[in-house]
Formats: sequence, structure tokens, C-alpha cells
Amino acid sequence: MAVRLRKWTTEEYERLVALGVLEEDERVQLVEGEIVEVSPQSAPHVTAVRLVEEALRAAFGVGFDVRVQGPLRLAPDSEPEPDVAVVRGSPRDYRDRHPTGQDAVLVVEVADATWRFDRERKGRVYAGAGIPEYWIVDLQSRVLEVYRSPEGGQYREQLTCSAEQTLAPLSAPQSRIRVADLLP
Repeated sequence: MAVRLRKWTTEEYERLVALGVLEEDERVQLVEGEIVEVSPQSAPHVTAVRLVEEALRAAFGVGFDVRVQGPLRLAPDSEPEPDVAVVRGSPRDYRDRHPTGQDAVLVVEVADATWRFDRERKGRVYAGAGIPEYWIVDLQSRVLEVYRSPEGGQYREQLTCSAEQTLAPLSAPQSRIRVADLLP
């Protein structure tokens, strides 16, 4: 007999939260139909998230909302909570709903022990939702992985930037961000 896993939809997942089955402060997220527990954050991880947030707020400015660890409704079975996401508009635009892949212009994950999950599973979800740019701040290697041009559930372009390099986000080409400014 084959073992089958019960997959969840975003509607079922949000109902679990609303009913209190999943506590709102419980660190979980829905990725490809699976409720995934998020590991505790180390001090370097928290520092990197804050540094990314500051850099992206300065780079994007008015007309974009830089969200920290907020849900993105990306597919009928995926509602991840990336470390940082840049979405079009302002916070009030999302009072009654979570942003979608069409709203997001850049998603950033800070990876310590989770780099494989972030690169493979989350990368597939972000590309499948059509998010034009995905970054992984790799704390172990002290590099920034940049993924662009989503197509068919994967990103066609990938580059790795060292701490000495600078980069302009696709949706804010006038802004240059030093990779070193994202690293703790």
C-alpha cells in the first residue's frame, strides 16, 4: 500500500489559522500543499533580514511596499512567508487580501541551514507564480544568489554575487545595492 500525504489548499490552511488549530504566532507556512514548520531564527538571520529590509526600502521608495515575513498567496496550494518581499502599492492595498505573484516584484529569503529548501522548493513556487526576481542571501557562503526570468516553474537566469559586488533590482534599476550591505 502506497503512503499518501494529505495536501492542503490555501483556503483550508487559512481556515485552520482562523479556527485556532494553527496559532497565528506559530511559525508555519504552506508550500506546495504541505504545512512546513519554519526553524527558529539565529541572530545573524534576523540581522540579515533587517539589513535587506532597509536596503530595499531605500532602493524602491514610494509605490512599493517592503513586507517582512508576510504571506504571499501564490497558488491554490502555496502561501509562503518569505523573509522579505517587495510588492506594488502600499500596505493599505493589502488590507483585505494577501499579495499575489502578480503583485510581487522581488522576493528575498535569508538562508542559513535552509538554503536547499529555499533554492529548490521555494524557488519553484516563486517562479511558478511569475515573480520576476528572487534573491537568496546565503549566510554560510556570504554571497547573494539572484534568480530572474521565471518560466515553467523555474528561473532561466541565475547569477551569484560576492560581497564586493553591487546589484540593481529589476524593478528599481536606478538603485544600486551593495551585497555587503545585506550581510551581517
